[in-house]
Parts: sequence; C-alpha cells; structure tokens
Amino acid sequence: MGTELLGLYVRIQALAQALKQENGQDLVEYALVIAVVCLGIISGMNTLANGINTAMASLSGNINTAVA
Repeated sequence: MGTELLGLYVRIQALAQALKQENGQDLVEYALVIAVVCLGIISGMNTLANGINTAMASLSGNINTAVA
C-alpha cells in the first residue's frame, strides 16, 4: 500500500507542477482533498469488511451450535 500511496503522491505532484498557473490552483486543491478523502474511505472499507467478516463467522458458529 505504501508504494501505491507514493505513486499517487508523485502523480499529484506532477499534476500540481503542470498546473502551476493561478487559474488552476483551486482545481488542484480540490483534487488533493478528494484524493485524501478517497484514501480514507478505502482504508475504512478494509476495516469494515474485516468487522463484517468476523460478525458473520461468529453468527455462523452460533447457528451451527444451536442447530446441532
């Protein structure tokens, strides 16, 4: 994941250098904010998926115990 973040950072920096004009400054800032929000959502989804997987495994075990 570290290399993916580094690659994203390098691409964003290259975009920021290409759009160094005053007109595109707001666009670059919004793109950076969106990128950070997306990274937060992606990392949160991994945690959420693990929590759901654990809950379903526990539920499955409880059902198997009750049926047997």
